[in-house]
Amino acid sequence: MLEALIIMLVKVGVVFGALLLTVAYMTWIERKVIADIQVRLGPMRVGPHGLLQPIADGIKLMFKEDLIPSQVDRTLFLMAPALSIIPAFIAFAVIPFGDSTTLFGLVSKPVPLYITDINVGVLYVFGITSLGVYGIVLAGWSSNNKYSLLGGLRSSAQMISYELSMSLSVVGILLLVGSLSLVDIVKAQVGLSWWFGVLPVPNWFLFSQPLGFIIYFTCALAETNRAPFDLPEAETELVAGFHSEYSSMKFAMFFMAEYANMITASAVATTLFLGGWLGPIGPSPVWFIGKVFLLLFLFIWFRATLPRFRYDQLMTFGWKRLLPLALLNTIVTAIVAVGR
Repeated sequence: MLEALIIMLVKVGVVFGALLLTVAYMTWIERKVIADIQVRLGPMRVGPHGLLQPIADGIKLMFKEDLIPSQVDRTLFLMAPALSIIPAFIAFAVIPFGDSTTLFGLVSKPVPLYITDINVGVLYVFGITSLGVYGIVLAGWSSNNKYSLLGGLRSSAQMISYELSMSLSVVGILLLVGSLSLVDIVKAQVGLSWWFGVLPVPNWFLFSQPLGFIIYFTCALAETNRAPFDLPEAETELVAGFHSEYSSMKFAMFFMAEYANMITASAVATTLFLGGWLGPIGPSPVWFIGKVFLLLFLFIWFRATLPRFRYDQLMTFGWKRLLPLALLNTIVTAIVAVGR
């Protein structure tokens, strides 16, 4: 019992520490990738190739003056950053990043490489991640600023518009697997299959559900308020939107929540569509990490190359394009699953 408790605490500490470190260095990676796309150098001053820049930025934000406007709703204003960042981290509790390990013989029986596995893992992830929008809405409303309020309202409307399509995009996988457990979904992708009866490919749902993957990833961009769906914080229209009145570490917490949500969305896409920890040379957490960073690169690439939508285009695309396609994908998959 004591050994199991220690192992659980170690896993929580490792996952939480890895998330924090990845969130910090995603800022450096994003600045470097966008600089490379724009033929610039990016951060170069602090450490070799700017590798210590995230640490310097964190120290700077800790010591910046924490300004709170006099007319805000103080309680909600202070709660909002925490309400954004906490769901982003706890959603990772059910995401499997590997099969099992004995830690080179240090433990008596194999330890599963996930914090917990519940039979409604997919519902847990979607339910928890959808709570993050409350922090954004409350930040916009409590700031007593019209630009912040508009950013909060935009975020809530955007979440409602794209959450439905995102949820429907994975229904096809659930129909094929017959389980809501993320571990079961990864195990269902073991082996090879024939694509169109001609090309042997990994048995990942990316190949049997390509439309579902495209819809999921597009909705993930919108759910995380990333370009070209960054309407809630459009600098040219709303002066940074919902976090206009925030400074110091509360300001940093919103950005940490954004990057943590990007990592979670990429990890869920890896688990559902890309075979999780499965790879061409045996199962390993290395494959999981590599796939997650590949999807994170796509997040950055889209930000560097795609222009922002107008708000009417955002709503039209969500309700009149993605939602019908997600419903069509679900219906076709259901017919195929029944035909089997």
